Amino acid sequence: MEPTPRHVQRIAISLLTAGGLVVGGFVAAAPTGTGQADLPSTYDAQARERAEVRAEQRPHTHRAGTTGTSAVAAVAGDGHGHVHDDPSTKNAVSRSGEAAAAPDRTTPRQRAASLARVAGQRTQREPRLTGVPLRSKRRAVPESVYAMAGGCYRLAGSRLTFQATGLGSYLLYAPDRTFLAASGTDGASLATEPSPLADWTVKKVGRGRFTFTLADGRSLRRADGGLATGPAEAFALRRTTGCAAFPEVDTNVRGRPFGGVSPFQEVRGWVDPHVHGQTHEFLGGRVICSPPFHRYGAPAALVDCPDHQVADGRGAALEDVLADKTPGTGHDPVGWPTFSYWPNPHSLTHQQVYYRWLERSWRAGLRIHTSLLTENHVLCTVYPLKKNSCDDRDSVRLQAKGMRAMQDYIDAQYGGPGRGWYRIVTDPFEARKVINQGKLAVVMGMETSVPLGCNVQLGRPTCTEEQMLAELAEMKRLGVSQMELTNKFDNAFTGVAGDAGTTGTLTNSANFLSTGSFLRMQQCPAAYPAGTEDRLQSPNLGDLDSLGGGQQATPDQDAIFGAIWKLFGDLGVQPAPVYPAGPHCNQLGLSPLGERLISAMIDQRILFDPDHMSVAGRNAALDYLEQQQAAGRPVGVVSSHSWSTPDAYPRIYRLGGFVAPYAGDSTGFVEKWRQHLGWTDRRFYFGFGFGSDMNGFGAQGDPRGADAADPVTYPFTGLAGVRIDRQRSGERVYDVNTDGVAHYGLYADWVEDAEHAAGADGPALGADLARGAEAYLQTWERAWGLAPDSCRNPGLRRSVKAFTRAADTGLGARALMRRVGQPWQRLGRAFTYCAKKPGSKRALMTVELSRAGKVTGVRRG
Repeated sequence: MEPTPRHVQRIAISLLTAGGLVVGGFVAAAPTGTGQADLPSTYDAQARERAEVRAEQRPHTHRAGTTGTSAVAAVAGDGHGHVHDDPSTKNAVSRSGEAAAAPDRTTPRQRAASLARVAGQRTQREPRLTGVPLRSKRRAVPESVYAMAGGCYRLAGSRLTFQATGLGSYLLYAPDRTFLAASGTDGASLATEPSPLADWTVKKVGRGRFTFTLADGRSLRRADGGLATGPAEAFALRRTTGCAAFPEVDTNVRGRPFGGVSPFQEVRGWVDPHVHGQTHEFLGGRVICSPPFHRYGAPAALVDCPDHQVADGRGAALEDVLADKTPGTGHDPVGWPTFSYWPNPHSLTHQQVYYRWLERSWRAGLRIHTSLLTENHVLCTVYPLKKNSCDDRDSVRLQAKGMRAMQDYIDAQYGGPGRGWYRIVTDPFEARKVINQGKLAVVMGMETSVPLGCNVQLGRPTCTEEQMLAELAEMKRLGVSQMELTNKFDNAFTGVAGDAGTTGTLTNSANFLSTGSFLRMQQCPAAYPAGTEDRLQSPNLGDLDSLGGGQQATPDQDAIFGAIWKLFGDLGVQPAPVYPAGPHCNQLGLSPLGERLISAMIDQRILFDPDHMSVAGRNAALDYLEQQQAAGRPVGVVSSHSWSTPDAYPRIYRLGGFVAPYAGDSTGFVEKWRQHLGWTDRRFYFGFGFGSDMNGFGAQGDPRGADAADPVTYPFTGLAGVRIDRQRSGERVYDVNTDGVAHYGLYADWVEDAEHAAGADGPALGADLARGAEAYLQTWERAWGLAPDSCRNPGLRRSVKAFTRAADTGLGARALMRRVGQPWQRLGRAFTYCAKKPGSKRALMTVELSRAGKVTGVRRG
């Protein structure tokens, strides 16, 4: 796709923004009272009314001097009294600068009970883990076209490394670091660089005998004194030694990956439910430099963007703005092999989830990884460089295809289809099996501004319910299992939380371009407790009152949005109305269509992520889920990266949901973990995760410094005893003490650093993170209709006789759980439940399973 001419963009944006000033005059609020009416629409009115009714029904106290649901707080200054002392908010319990300082309404007694429950869970028997081979044992003669991947073989007298480029295709790498390639019309020679002329597809024609063919049809054959190309000829292969190692990123992890002793037992491992593994394709495909893998390996993949390389690295205007530098400052554009500038925690336009970096974190202990398909059509349109469609649905399909291609590529490195460690899963039972095989369960998620093509224009949805359901069904077929309802803008399903600071002003302008309306921010309903609010918008009357026309500094939430808009948007016209003093809440909540979507997600067993929704929208969504759960419908909720307000987290835990705060700095994450320990629910298993938001333009953890107290010492021990040394990428060696989380492979080091930063609490933090994968799976299982365990939920206990009768011999593990719920413990081939017996609180029941997962018997104790 050719880039849209910049002057055309500016004219279009200028016209729309100027027109928005007229609209802004109607939606700008007065300094007191309830504010002026918004643009008329049934959708707006229904959403606002439903939010107010639900807010009033919840327990609350009104702000001083106010009464009723429509009362406005009489507060001075910016209206919320919080100090914005964390400009990035990456270390706050909520990524809302306003909500981060909200008081915790958990009582000391409730908090103490929660802490004791979690501590008690840590003392339970641990599942037995076992080392799993990285790949099948290599034979002297390859048994298939996939088996020679990464091996050293003799072919026609030459020693060659077989570097897989895909399933059954290879570069043939010689000891002098050249590539066997076709040359001329029928020749073969050694080339200095890989290319399609050196990319051979292998076909097996007999035991240990193979042909080698190029995409253009030419095949390898013998010729006088050497090799040539022409009609296919079979070659015998046999393992040998003396080959050169293909240049690639190292993992620097020693030891076998760990798995379980049965496919259905309790799992261990870290979980990151918020990563962007394919964002090199979003925003038109020219913003994130380099893909997460390349047929020709790291030297071909880890290169800088073409525009970054202009003028010796001074062409990276977007990177400069993101790094708070003057455009034209530039950076060293060389990636592989020196990496002198990138990756680093704050270089947000460079690939940070290269597959070998991801492999390092998997080797160290990561077991669940949610890769979110994402797009922002406004930013994509504004950014002048692009090769892909800006339609959210097109981008999602392209990225889903990329995830499947990455799975195939990793399979190719490990010996064939299904043999790689990167496994896309679509249900919790498959995920549990994959993890117990020692592999990484990859969940496909979605986070877009206009999900399912359902935008809102001047308050009215642009899709019908039938269209929405058809799009959701397609996403399910693609493999989507976790989903947010919005990201940056209002849409047909919900209002958005917005952004703060100067980025908030720009996001608001873009919201106008997307929806025809600015954000409908008003003072929050008096029913909302302190801290339950959306992002403070500027300019607002609180700014004007307190600073005499100046603007209060509020933290920018999304660096990429502000950077692209500043560079390529039109700032010549004030892009937003003047709002009342804060605290601000978006009047758009969950629409009727949004409620119908959540219901359909329940039916499709897709995990619901409430992050980025407006407070009104999120509260209404959680209200709805609580009602549905009470009515017997299974629900699954995951808050993946701290874009919900703190009041939501206890409710999510009460729904049996899973929360993973934004990772940020290791020290800040420790404090978030401590806060969350007081919110757990006694009815559910507890484990903890981290949402990295890597490749999603979220700043990563900074180093504590080599002189910090108790720094990480290398090598250190990861989960199940693996040994982890400093990570090497080409010529660069990374140390978390001085480099922070420069790339995804350093999350192994970050976890270790967090445990050090936690001091005496380090082992407890480590245990809760290791239990994260199990907690996520149990939330997902409940979304699939499994009842929670009967030991933590006494009301679900059956009599001993009834339980024994229900656990029929021959039932499969999944069928058993559909009958009697989730086990309290799953150790090896034994599931433990609780039954009731007259005169006693509970009777422990153990269900024995065969290796195939079939019930073989039930016993007491």
